[in-house]
Amino acid sequence: MLTSQEQRTYDRETFINEASELMAVAARCRSLSEARDALLEAVNRMHGRTIRDDVATHAAIRSRDCARALCSIFRQRSDTLSGFSATQAFWDLARGVPRDGLQPAFYAEMIHLVRGLLALAPIRFFADLTAHDGLAGREAALARSAELDRLWDLVESKMNRYADGLAPEVRVRREQNMQRVLDVLGGSPADWGDWRWHTAHVITDAGVLGRIIALSESERASINAARAAGLPFGVTPYYASLLDRESEGSDQAVRAQVIPPADYVQFMSEKRNHREECDFMREGDTSPVDHVTRRYPAIVILKPYNSCPQICVYCQRNWEIDQPMAPGAMAGDGELDAAVRWIDEHPAVQEVLITGGDPLVMDDEHVERLLTKIAAIRHVDMIRIGTRTPVTLPMRITQRLAAMLGSFREPGRRDLAVMTHVEHPYEITPELALAVDKLRRAGLGVYNQHVFTFYVSRRFEAAKLRMLMRRAGIDPYYTFVPKGKEETASYRVPIARILQEQKEEARLLPGLRRTDEPVYNVPGLGKNYLRATQHRDLLTVLPDGSRVYAFHPWEKNIVNCRRHAAADVPILDYLSRLAEAGEHIEDYESIWYYF
Repeated sequence: MLTSQEQRTYDRETFINEASELMAVAARCRSLSEARDALLEAVNRMHGRTIRDDVATHAAIRSRDCARALCSIFRQRSDTLSGFSATQAFWDLARGVPRDGLQPAFYAEMIHLVRGLLALAPIRFFADLTAHDGLAGREAALARSAELDRLWDLVESKMNRYADGLAPEVRVRREQNMQRVLDVLGGSPADWGDWRWHTAHVITDAGVLGRIIALSESERASINAARAAGLPFGVTPYYASLLDRESEGSDQAVRAQVIPPADYVQFMSEKRNHREECDFMREGDTSPVDHVTRRYPAIVILKPYNSCPQICVYCQRNWEIDQPMAPGAMAGDGELDAAVRWIDEHPAVQEVLITGGDPLVMDDEHVERLLTKIAAIRHVDMIRIGTRTPVTLPMRITQRLAAMLGSFREPGRRDLAVMTHVEHPYEITPELALAVDKLRRAGLGVYNQHVFTFYVSRRFEAAKLRMLMRRAGIDPYYTFVPKGKEETASYRVPIARILQEQKEEARLLPGLRRTDEPVYNVPGLGKNYLRATQHRDLLTVLPDGSRVYAFHPWEKNIVNCRRHAAADVPILDYLSRLAEAGEHIEDYESIWYYF
């Protein structure tokens, strides 16, 4: 929790005091329209005055960004698109009109915007790289090199906070975990290397999992409630060995992926028609034929197997997956033939992403037969396979499977790549590295799609993941904003935190460790790239402190299309959760100034 003192600073009185110049301007206005024009003029005047002063470059840039954000918030268009008028709130506050419902998170946003506009917000840097100022040549280079050494020491000290699956002490602990899993499930060391044994012994209830690891009362209750509601729950024996017997926090991100929180279970249990209501990406509206999804001109998704050996709580397709390894998850031959025939009839499709569910829980013969059919389509020159088996079931990546997948590569004619989903350094294990090595030696590229949830969002946590993934042979590809799905609210992170992570943490890594692109998936349309502000507009801040963004579809400059407006996670709420988790929120203070 934030301290009581920190909470008190984000209130009406503090805001009115810090925004006194804007309040005075608004108080003189006789209508909302007049107040809007006056506030826009005042923001531009204040920004111009600020940057004319002798302020540092970083303060001037922050003032510019805050001026842009405030001007966007004060425009009539933002009121219309968001359904809330922050201008009205400003005008009311300036005139002393009572305003119910404005929460501390709202005042926090406005206070930081004004501070940034006036270059009054303190800026804390990781290091000072100005010791070489006034020097030249080799002397300047040596001084700067020494500074960079100190900066990297700080980065490594931050990354070392997080345990990983390659550490010797963790590997020893997991050997013990493996034996405990085998004892509970009645398996042998030989069984451990057989992926079919793992899929046949997926852990699907709290009773069995509770004999392997210590479950808290809330974890046990959530699993039981999920099971009673018919919600998907499952953990592979291998992945269960990654969970600590007594959790002290190192496995928090691992547990959070498979143990549903209470709010998720309650929301999903109350949904009468969750198959449609939870289809956030509107796959039902973008499926021209069964098992195919198409959002872009030249690529389609093909889903031959509608289940996984293990279910991620925040899965995009939680609305259509019933249980791990569910009977009937495999599409029928006739249905798949119809889907492949549809792809063959559409020469615009150059690439096929085979995903699901997880297609690599099909046996080798099914995988090979499907790939043979797709490879026979002349206009398909790229095949991708989306699978989490290197993380949840690495023994599935056998030499035979890797060689078979590699056989579909024809240099200069067709490529095949594997897309996986490693979420946390604790999942990087020798077994995962061996599985990836088999794929790489077969000529396949392996890429990662990282979901930036609350449980992996601490300072330099994702940076360490990138460092270890490259060591294991995996290229960072995408960093996803957790979907704006109501049921997964506890996993969501403000967009500002993702931008902060990309620009302040990932930016410090060597080049090939930071090749991932942060994206937000626009329902029914596809990926919106977050790195550049040209892809979205900040519209307003709601009374609860949520920023509302208008996301521009990828085709905005190509065809006529509609934008997508969505509310983000309140930054103050996110910082409060970090404080509860033991983080020093002053380490995140620049988050307010990423838009």
